[in-house]
Amino acid sequence: MAVTETAPGEAMAEHTEVEEPSATRSAHEGILRRQSARESAARTYARALPIVPVRARGLTIEGADGRRYLDCLSGAGTLALGHNHPVVLEAIRKVLDSGAPLHVLDLATPVKDAFITELFRTLPPGLADHARVQFCGPAGTDAVEAAFKLVRAATGRNGMLAFAGAYHGMTSGALEASGDAFDVRVARLPYPQDYRCPFGVGGPHGAELAARWTESVLDDPKSGVPMPAGMILEPVQGEGGVLPAPDAWMRRMRRITADRSIPLIADEVQTGVGRTGAFWAVEHSGITPDVMVLSKAIGGSLPLAVVVYREELDVWEPGAHAGTFRGNQLAMAAGTATMAYVRENGLTERAATLGARMLEQLRGLSREFSVIGDVRGRGLMIGVEIVEEGAGGGERSGMAEPRGANGPDETGRPGGSRGSRGSDEDCGAAGLLDSVGLSSTDDAGPVVMPGSIASPRPASPELAVAVQRECLRRGLIVELGGRHASVVRLLPPLTITDEQATAVLDRLADAVAAVARGHGRGAG
Repeated sequence: MAVTETAPGEAMAEHTEVEEPSATRSAHEGILRRQSARESAARTYARALPIVPVRARGLTIEGADGRRYLDCLSGAGTLALGHNHPVVLEAIRKVLDSGAPLHVLDLATPVKDAFITELFRTLPPGLADHARVQFCGPAGTDAVEAAFKLVRAATGRNGMLAFAGAYHGMTSGALEASGDAFDVRVARLPYPQDYRCPFGVGGPHGAELAARWTESVLDDPKSGVPMPAGMILEPVQGEGGVLPAPDAWMRRMRRITADRSIPLIADEVQTGVGRTGAFWAVEHSGITPDVMVLSKAIGGSLPLAVVVYREELDVWEPGAHAGTFRGNQLAMAAGTATMAYVRENGLTERAATLGARMLEQLRGLSREFSVIGDVRGRGLMIGVEIVEEGAGGGERSGMAEPRGANGPDETGRPGGSRGSRGSDEDCGAAGLLDSVGLSSTDDAGPVVMPGSIASPRPASPELAVAVQRECLRRGLIVELGGRHASVVRLLPPLTITDEQATAVLDRLADAVAAVARGHGRGAG
């Protein structure tokens, strides 16, 4: 595997605080002060990360104050190759030097043709050979809007299915399908997770219950949920707290939607281009969705968003979804270079291997400090949940293949009828528990089955903020996410070296230790 160049200081030792020259410090503080005075109150990252980046390369950012940071935010997952990777800069310069038009609406260009060719080369089997691509406005949320409009037009139906904890963007329709929606016109389904399983069991049993709940909502004529136009899901919930969907559950969702002619939309905005250890996260489960929503890394650090879908869904009228900036030539060139580099240099396999190693080391850290309630992730998409002090729980993952599963091949197209209604004895939480071999009660009261969750400790957003702050003091940039903003998220570039990964984990461990000491919380 080729190793990307690294800037001096990327794998530097423990960050130490230095006294900046007064002029440098004054300029840095002045920029931050003017930002606070002039920019919208809606700004987010700038509040938690009071830095002023002026130079960057790979994993490293240098601020206006002269300090260097290891960036494990990566533009919220946008920078698959890190900052200013040579192949990305070369691709951009090539377009600039060629005299090609930079703005072309949706006209055909050699740059676009090369981008589509490389994109289709990477798509899951069963989709690339019969796909269409729609270029959207430059943000992932616009691609989500386009996907919703597409499946509504193709099916003649209106409702959508989404999952608790989801994040699909901030425009109206995308927000309705996200976890923070206020005016909900989208049916919300349980997303399987272990540490905070909505059914209190976790593991394969919890995922099975989530799948059966979905079937019940669709097949019960009195559920209050009409047959939807589509289902949208994230193979790994990112903003929801870094929750990887069990592969068997993903296959079950594919069968459920295919049996009922419901288009399945995979939101790969953050999980795509090798992030999870496969080029597209749906590949872990072997499914082929009907629609894929793509953005972030496919633009190689520049704004770009597309929807890829089965050709039989291509019912658009001309102009049905348009945008002035859907033909970003520089982003297409940068995206082509990024996807090709990831594919040709085995960075997906690298993400899988290094990510597994980092997860193992972080789980060791969780046994040392009780403020870490759970460690989870896939590839280089990692989450560390910070909790109040208390006894820890076990780790669970995966999902057994469900009993009585049927339907078409997992990569098949939607087809068949809506499905049959289950028996009355299967209804309700108790029926669901019994149906998967779990008894909800016995003579002594509620039963906790082997592998089920005791009680997860309360999330601690305050301690998570403290960990983020201590990381920044040590020259490490991390993001917070999750239901309670208590999950420390690591999204390093796929080009991160072993030495850099060690530096990241060392700084995070020191930050957690400092917070544990400062709040009177020690080893678990």
